Amino acid sequence: MRSKRIRLGILTPSSNTALEPITSAMLGALPHVSAHFARFKVTEISLSEQALGQFDATRILEAARQLADARVDVIAWSGTSAGWLGFERDEALCRQLTEATGIPATTSVLALNEILAKTGVERLALVSPYTDDVQALIVRNYARLGIECVAERHLDMRDNFSFAEVPDALLANMMHETVTARPDAVTTFCTNLHAAHLAHAFEAATDIPAYDTVATVVWKALRMLDIDTAPLASWGSLFEKLG
Repeated sequence: MRSKRIRLGILTPSSNTALEPITSAMLGALPHVSAHFARFKVTEISLSEQALGQFDATRILEAARQLADARVDVIAWSGTSAGWLGFERDEALCRQLTEATGIPATTSVLALNEILAKTGVERLALVSPYTDDVQALIVRNYARLGIECVAERHLDMRDNFSFAEVPDALLANMMHETVTARPDAVTTFCTNLHAAHLAHAFEAATDIPAYDTVATVVWKALRMLDIDTAPLASWGSLFEKLG
């Protein structure tokens, strides 16, 4: 019997060019699952009033209603803004998304935080392209969860489009530079980085789990729908060990 077609609805920053091809590549291992994307305007990551305003819930809800027209089975915000805005922002957003569409919702950051809790991570390494002040807020928010960022690397960039231009080799080096702090896990924290495919090799070389925020939201969306994630194991231990 043919498997039921499953549709994931993914909310996407307008200037992001990484998460769509990465998400679709991941789901290539699951022929009955497809991803469908809706964009809302995000071009800059900073703490300016204009940049923070990009994540106003009304903008996100408008995009989500378009996804609802495609009768998706889950709506996932593939973005990391709660890292600096506060994790409660994503919790509230998920409630609003479901109230507006009747569809269960999740986010990259809430999925990552669930994974960190499940695996008992207390010492985290944080790799991002963000500015000094944005990175500092992310570190502070994880401290409030009782998770210490024992190592971090960031690129002090703010143009969202440019994040996808960061070379693989640079990202891999940034990840490996955190290893000397012996973190319990490392996260590549930005959904416009081409980093998810680096997780498997990093884990094999270091025996440290690597959680990319494009991967975490895909993992959570699939788990919400009771879909076995083991076929995605080549994208990291997350999909095999927590599937």
